Amino acid sequence: MWTNNSRQIAGRFTFQIGAALAALLSFAGCAPKVDSGTLPSAITVSNVTLTAEKRQKIQFYTVAPSQFHKVTETTGTVDFDNDQATSVLAPFGGPVSKLLVNPGDKVKAGEALAEVASPDFAAAISAYRKALATAQTLRRVADMDKDLIQHNGVAQREEEQAQTDAANAEADRDAALQTLVSLNLDPQVINDLQAGRPMSHPGGRINSPIAGTVVEKLISPGELLTAGTTPCFTVADLSRVWVMTQIFGADLASVSVGDAAEIESGITTNSFSGTVDNISALVDPNTRSVMVRVVVENPGDLLKKQMYVRVKIRAHQESTGLLIPVSAILRDDVNLPFVYVVQPDGSFARRHVTLGYRTGDQYDIPEGLQAGDQIVVDGAIFVQFLQNQ
Repeated sequence: MWTNNSRQIAGRFTFQIGAALAALLSFAGCAPKVDSGTLPSAITVSNVTLTAEKRQKIQFYTVAPSQFHKVTETTGTVDFDNDQATSVLAPFGGPVSKLLVNPGDKVKAGEALAEVASPDFAAAISAYRKALATAQTLRRVADMDKDLIQHNGVAQREEEQAQTDAANAEADRDAALQTLVSLNLDPQVINDLQAGRPMSHPGGRINSPIAGTVVEKLISPGELLTAGTTPCFTVADLSRVWVMTQIFGADLASVSVGDAAEIESGITTNSFSGTVDNISALVDPNTRSVMVRVVVENPGDLLKKQMYVRVKIRAHQESTGLLIPVSAILRDDVNLPFVYVVQPDGSFARRHVTLGYRTGDQYDIPEGLQAGDQIVVDGAIFVQFLQNQ
């Protein structure tokens, strides 16, 4: 049973709860409303007005279109210039009897790299000697028959057969000579054979087809070589090398054949000059990049194969944009870039901008500014400090 006293206490308790709820709702109605989807830093801030004395502490910059050359920075790997490097294969089979060079040695075109005790070489020499002797003999017989036929010494048919035999023998001689040439035989050895002199070196020699540096030695004494199959040496002209680098989609439009490049190796304070000479037509399916080849002059042979280098490619085509000094860029509470723009009434307003390509100490601004805008470039932090007071 509720007594009168109990009813009074319960009524007062209910009244107090209702009053508290009313006060809470009243406070919520008076509080400023903030959009849940708006970040605190995006709330509009008032412009800053400075006195004439404070304006003297800052400097201004008038935005205007500018021309510049984009520079793409990336990394690359040094490789041989494959137009000036070759893998030397064994021209004939047989065991290696002697190595004549070591990696790092500079060689001339035709210089001997190794000696091989080759039965193929000996057979080719023997075949040429026989073909040479046969051709010389049959040519003499043909010449004699030609002279005799004028005095009716031989029949016409015999003289014609002699001419045919001589021509066939000379064709066999030329084929045997071509075999020697394909074996990279020293021209002096061929001259000795043609003159009937003894050979200066009876063994087969593997000669360098180009002038350059021996960068790889792939055989050892006693190793059995297979003609036309076994790689023996790699000879390269290191005065010029390739730098292979990968360019991604965002930078690809700024790179073209003929662009100048600067290569930094880290082994010397001097950089190396190069030129973009090839851009791949394919995209690497793994990295989604495009391979770009830079031809680089290599004085002193300082750039080595597989060396990592830094590459700066300067576009020869000019770009146009709104460039402003880096010092004008500030960041708000959510790290969005903005600048202070002078308003018609002389105050300073924040304006968010989009940062594009950076060249030196300037940014290209694709969005946020227009030509003719006046911005704060020196003292922007001072303006921000006053605005935050």
